[in-house]
Amino acid sequence: MPSAENAILEYEAGQNAVAMAALTDTGDHKTFLSSDELWSDKAGYEAQVRPNGLETGGNVTPAASGSNDVVDVAALTCFLAGVNTPVAAETDQAITRGSISNFTKHSVTITSAGAVAIIDGTEGTSFSNTRGAAGGPPWIPTGSIEIAQIHISDKTSAPIDADEIKQVPGIHREMYSYPTWVENRINVENSVMGYAGIKFNAALPLIHSDDSGSTTATKKVYASYYTPEFAEIPNAYDFVRPATSYTVNSTQVYGGTVGSASRSLGGGSFSFSCRDGITDSLFAEEGSNLWFKFRPHRLKTPAIYCQGILGIKESFPAGDAISAECTISAEQEGKRVIS
Repeated sequence: MPSAENAILEYEAGQNAVAMAALTDTGDHKTFLSSDELWSDKAGYEAQVRPNGLETGGNVTPAASGSNDVVDVAALTCFLAGVNTPVAAETDQAITRGSISNFTKHSVTITSAGAVAIIDGTEGTSFSNTRGAAGGPPWIPTGSIEIAQIHISDKTSAPIDADEIKQVPGIHREMYSYPTWVENRINVENSVMGYAGIKFNAALPLIHSDDSGSTTATKKVYASYYTPEFAEIPNAYDFVRPATSYTVNSTQVYGGTVGSASRSLGGGSFSFSCRDGITDSLFAEEGSNLWFKFRPHRLKTPAIYCQGILGIKESFPAGDAISAECTISAEQEGKRVIS
């Protein structure tokens, strides 16, 4: 029968900073992963996710000068390579109309250096929504962001009208905050530990290319974060994994019974024998959102990982050891990891 004598329970006792770096697209253009297995979420050590994109401002308007084939771009802030970058307003930014066909699309972009640049699309006999096609929008360099498109249906030089300027987020404009995402601070599939990262609620469009569409990519996604350092909780016992419980409810109906199932997430817990119930190091983490790692055998790999807010209730019985009952208020189940 297995014994818990060699088990070990550890908690997130410290954090290591990881500088802003690009996350890797897994291929679905929604899931982007780091090179680390766990992200901390302790207050002051949360991840900072910074996809390339517009943050504020950047409205593109017909040129105030009234000149032909130019637009004005308002001042803006954007994220480029994880850095919040201010860009000054620009006036009379020029497009090049088609010389043979009437239909052209032009992209107003911010370069990786933080400068406004207009990229002209290929002229066509009609509009297209296909990147790089005749009458379609141009490819955007992988380090740049698109903030607007200008759709022209006449090759004759003239002032650009407001209705020719398109600025819909997700279609013509890359916002850093759209689409939204959730953090996966642990990633376990089939009991195998993967890398932490984020998942967008919609796939990012493949509108970026540095080789005319031969190789395509989404906008770049960056993050900085902290990884946890674990320390043993001395004299710990009775660890319980945060887990989902299921309840069956039934209603008597004519001729039978109709049942339904509901589920709820229960918190984790553990206890430990204290030194004095006051100066034990774990008490300083009460109320913190921490990682916990439990291994049934301290010399083997299989483990349970869970992240939650630590609650502590200590007791001081007369004539007995001082102990503390701890709770782990988790947002998700503890993960079983075999390898």
